[in-house]
Amino acid sequence: MSGSDLRAAVERLADLASPPEAEARAVAEALLDALEAGVVRAAEPREGAWQVNAWVKRGILLAFRTAVNVDVSVGAVFRFRDRDLLIPQTTLAPSGVRIVPGGTVVRRGAFLGDGVVVMPPAYVNVGAWVGARTMIDSHALVGSCAQIGSDVHLSAAAQVGGVLEPVGELPVIVEDGVFVGGGCGIYEGTRVRSRAVLAAGVILARSIPLYDLVRKTVYRGGPGRPLEVPDGAVVVPGSRPAPGEYAAEQGLQIQAPVVVKYRDASTDAVSALEEALR
Repeated sequence: MSGSDLRAAVERLADLASPPEAEARAVAEALLDALEAGVVRAAEPREGAWQVNAWVKRGILLAFRTAVNVDVSVGAVFRFRDRDLLIPQTTLAPSGVRIVPGGTVVRRGAFLGDGVVVMPPAYVNVGAWVGARTMIDSHALVGSCAQIGSDVHLSAAAQVGGVLEPVGELPVIVEDGVFVGGGCGIYEGTRVRSRAVLAAGVILARSIPLYDLVRKTVYRGGPGRPLEVPDGAVVVPGSRPAPGEYAAEQGLQIQAPVVVKYRDASTDAVSALEEALR
């Protein structure tokens, strides 16, 4: 099925209150195959911006609607149930991908590029796209439809949120060459632009302003507008005084991620981070 035919079929079936089961399952499986092959994406870069492919998300939701719960337990100890069209990938990963044994799950409909390494345990959800040579470290999460670029490092316990609904909403986007430190959280469609560096523990979301000490500005998200981290920014956890007299009396602070410097062409992520944290 061509890309245009697949899109037309998804949009036609998704509009039906009760789509024909056999046809809907066949179309959903074709979409999941295309997602795993990297032929289609939930969102993709176009002329410097990112475009949501809402029909892809509608197709994933169609898969959830038409699938049924099945037992996918392993032995008598590890008991699981999931939608039968979306159970974890069971075929061997492409030869250029390394998934280290130890509890990792790559769900149906996720794409892993050549040279990706996944350390256990980690979870990559449906619709996610992970670019070539990216490292996903232990206890990291790549959420549904999240877009992770090439040569990215997701350190241990990094959480990259995802989004299926509303279908027009941008997922979290982490562009090429980004370093994400341990325990970071990136949520609500945040876009981390290329070569940015996030120190351990940085939390980014649409509702959290990002303060730039270098450019003396504040980056904010808003309705229909995600938070964006600039190219090459080095971001560390920070805090700012909480508003109000009571907060001042108690010395309360609110977390505030801070851009403390920018990488130059000759500085790798680790060096830039070490210098910033000094």
